[in-house]
Amino acid sequence: MPESNRPYRVIISGGGTGGHIYPAVAIANQLKEVNPEAEILFVGAKGRMEMTRVPEAGYKIVGLWISGLQRRLTLDNLSFPFKVFSSVRAAHKIIRDFKPDAVVGVGGYASGPLLYAATARKVPALIQEQNSYAGITNKLLAKRVDKVCVAYPNMEAFFPAEKLVLTGNPVRSDIMNSQQKRQEALQHFGLIGEKKTILVIGGSLGARTINQSIAAGLEQIIQAGYQLIWQTGKTYYPEAQALEEKHKAQDVRAFDFIKRMDLAYAAADIVVSRAGALSISELCLAGKPSVLVPSPNVAEDHQTKNAMALVQQNAAILVRDAEAAEKLVPAALQLAQDEQEQKRLRTNILKMARPNAAADIVNELIGLIK
Repeated sequence: MPESNRPYRVIISGGGTGGHIYPAVAIANQLKEVNPEAEILFVGAKGRMEMTRVPEAGYKIVGLWISGLQRRLTLDNLSFPFKVFSSVRAAHKIIRDFKPDAVVGVGGYASGPLLYAATARKVPALIQEQNSYAGITNKLLAKRVDKVCVAYPNMEAFFPAEKLVLTGNPVRSDIMNSQQKRQEALQHFGLIGEKKTILVIGGSLGARTINQSIAAGLEQIIQAGYQLIWQTGKTYYPEAQALEEKHKAQDVRAFDFIKRMDLAYAAADIVVSRAGALSISELCLAGKPSVLVPSPNVAEDHQTKNAMALVQQNAAILVRDAEAAEKLVPAALQLAQDEQEQKRLRTNILKMARPNAAADIVNELIGLIK
């Protein structure tokens, strides 16, 4: 069988948040498109969200006993060396049994042990870094792997220049065509076509500051005549649900998690979002005028760096987390009222989209296998 037609065997590892999981699934889907018989195995961290999200996407996953180091002294920290030893050993067994042609790491706890074991066994390896500031796992792995696919330019500060390939972040393909789904989207969320819609997303795990700011300004949003699609994350959802009940007639739709993000983007006129790498890549592809509120609780404040990459191109508006309580809702309302500003942001953010990211990464991967 010719090399390009034989079924490739690939392990994709990482997770922890939607920002790691969805690019991983997008890479898997693209690989299946070019090599339909490909055998793909995911490796995640036990108890993390990838263990449910990946099977929902139709792929098999196995879990490693691994977690991150906490910044304070905890029992988890004391068990960390044992977890690393145990998960590297388990990873070696997975590699031995599955016999992959190549492995992909997308960041997150599980990708460290898996890629360490794979590279020790001389299996071709590629990592995909979503952020403008590299994560610690990927920085440590960069010396061992063959290729590093990145979403932002100037990543030589973190990775060997000769291994870098600028691909962008792979996102779910349904988001690319979200513009054509507006009617279906309004129907799906039970919203009115004549009213403008604000979409609020705090990332897959929720965002307290955004949720509290929206809750405090809900009356203003409703009085201004706007509809709201609000993804809260699990923790804040009961409060948001109570507010939704109270304002049912005024078109507030609250969800702990939105599965059909393509329809959420399709319904939205403007978006309020955290500045995770995946969210930004999706906003670029969907071409949405956005107010970004970077999370302050991430390593090296990388979400602010992600957001600034857009703000400097006049492609988004930034509200700092510390100022969100007073400034977020006014900024969102002002943008919702200003058609000219929406048009300017839409034009500029679309220029930053990289619709072929998944295809480019898979091309690099197949190049390593060959």
